[in-house]
Amino acid sequence: MSGFSNEQNFMKFSRYESIVIFIALSVFLLGCYAPPGLMDDVDAVQAQIARTMLDSGDFITPRLNKIAYMEKPPMKYWLIAGFFSIFGEYDWVARLPIALGAALLAWVVFHFGKWTASERAGFQAGLAISTCIGLFLFTRVLIGDVLVTLSITLALWSFLRIIDDNESHPNRWSIIGATCISMGILLKGLISIVFPLAIAGLYLIVTRQIFQRRVWQRVNLPLFIFVILLISSPWHIIAIVQNPPYFDFSMVSEPGKYRGFFWLYFFNEHILRFLGRRHPKDYNTVPLLSFWLLNLVWLFPWSAFLPYLKRLKFTINPENRLERTTILAVCWIAVVMGFFSLSTTQEYYSMPIYPALALLIGIALDKKDSLPRFGLWVIASACLAAIPAILGILYLVRNVQVSGDISKALAKTDDVYGVYTLALGHFGDLTLNSFAYLRFPLVMALISTFLGLLAFYYSKKMRDIAFILIAIMMLIFFQAAQQALIVFEPYLGSRPLAEGLRDVPEGKVIFDNQYYTFSSVFFYFNPKDALLLNGRINNLEYGSYAPNAPDVFIDDNEFKEIWAKSDRCYLLVEKPSFKRLQDLVGAEKFYTVREVGGKLLLTNLKL
Repeated sequence: MSGFSNEQNFMKFSRYESIVIFIALSVFLLGCYAPPGLMDDVDAVQAQIARTMLDSGDFITPRLNKIAYMEKPPMKYWLIAGFFSIFGEYDWVARLPIALGAALLAWVVFHFGKWTASERAGFQAGLAISTCIGLFLFTRVLIGDVLVTLSITLALWSFLRIIDDNESHPNRWSIIGATCISMGILLKGLISIVFPLAIAGLYLIVTRQIFQRRVWQRVNLPLFIFVILLISSPWHIIAIVQNPPYFDFSMVSEPGKYRGFFWLYFFNEHILRFLGRRHPKDYNTVPLLSFWLLNLVWLFPWSAFLPYLKRLKFTINPENRLERTTILAVCWIAVVMGFFSLSTTQEYYSMPIYPALALLIGIALDKKDSLPRFGLWVIASACLAAIPAILGILYLVRNVQVSGDISKALAKTDDVYGVYTLALGHFGDLTLNSFAYLRFPLVMALISTFLGLLAFYYSKKMRDIAFILIAIMMLIFFQAAQQALIVFEPYLGSRPLAEGLRDVPEGKVIFDNQYYTFSSVFFYFNPKDALLLNGRINNLEYGSYAPNAPDVFIDDNEFKEIWAKSDRCYLLVEKPSFKRLQDLVGAEKFYTVREVGGKLLLTNLKL
């Protein structure tokens, strides 16, 4: 059989497979290097939790600044901690699990497509998922959704292998599928079992196999359940025992009330989050229509070929692998998108459907001798539109002199949760003058567009070359985006302030606002006894009410008292918030150590 079952050829890479691996590793491993450093907010938080686990030896309860942070399962932190223990505690190391997971996803999709239809179908599907905008964009931050997507993809492929009468080892695939679901549970929570089971269940209902004895005999449900419980339950049980009270079934989420790990994890972070009743309300939601339509952007440029899915045979009586995979992909998309259409959404929540769409595109294009002209026209038109736009911007900023960092040229909004919780929220900060800081990334993007036009030229004569040219176009475009992130680093992160703290005498460090505001300082400077000024909000609020939680939060009155003492202190604050503290303490009581990206490092004593 093709796919993973052919052990003799398992380590023999064909030309198609080698290209997919090379492109995927190039896209995601090249994105690991620093600069840019880890960004503030969730990016540096994940790395710091992993480091704290290594330092403390507690791999059960994640913590930030010694406060329990029990919202998410620990697998992602375990992976980062494992890489830290091998390569050292560096920012690029923290990115390796996500990068390798994304590359592995492309490889799995390749084999899934190869098993379903042909090696060319797998090749096209593998390149599509590894070079689509969404997968690159949503792996720039250390969120584990790409690893969850990998676990769901493998679990669903395992499901098709199990019910395939030609598969001679269904139990093996039951174990693989259950293991993948277990890993997903430890990465993201119960959604990782809900999606595969719901998708497989919908498939069996649609194809009228739900009551067939043959199917359930091949699934081996006792073995399947045993593996899931064996792998995923120990952490949950230990976490419940370590963080009492053990069981609380309240459906009310309120501030100032500590109910232990069980309630927070199962009720607040699963049930109440889905219902939109979770506290704290520290997240935004994407309008439903945008949530659906943005997938055309996230899957670009390959979404240009979506109209050709109509050529596929969608039947409720699938007779072969191709037809089974096709109907499964439809169920896959319907379950994921339907689920989040009923709940709060973020743009990246639709990531689990990327493999399904990539497979459908790869299979559909495999049926044609040449790449569809309409899809190529869409890609070429986008390139043709980008060329004058980029040249026009470069011309308009030709005389603009740049000094300092890009934050001086940006127009930052005050609506943090309304804008910056969205993936492309910072695009609204751009002004014409800010593009003067982005000349090099713009030139790289310009170069990439010519490859898109070249792909159009080769599409009839050499379809594989055209497909590869589109993939390389995206690879160069992603590197342009990476260079842009380097320019944005002082604005999106605070590593220069952490470096400033290393160059000054020791003192107590105080962070204004919540932990996430300067989370990269915690990673790069790693203070042991930091205080959070008015920071008992959002993600650390719940853990701060746990028994024996350290007192790391201070209010304005406590800050005023500490700042007036003769002991040296340092304060990190965003520039718009500084005026309030000047009015509180007196402007003459602050001495600037460093200013970068609209953020300040201050001290109470002259240096």
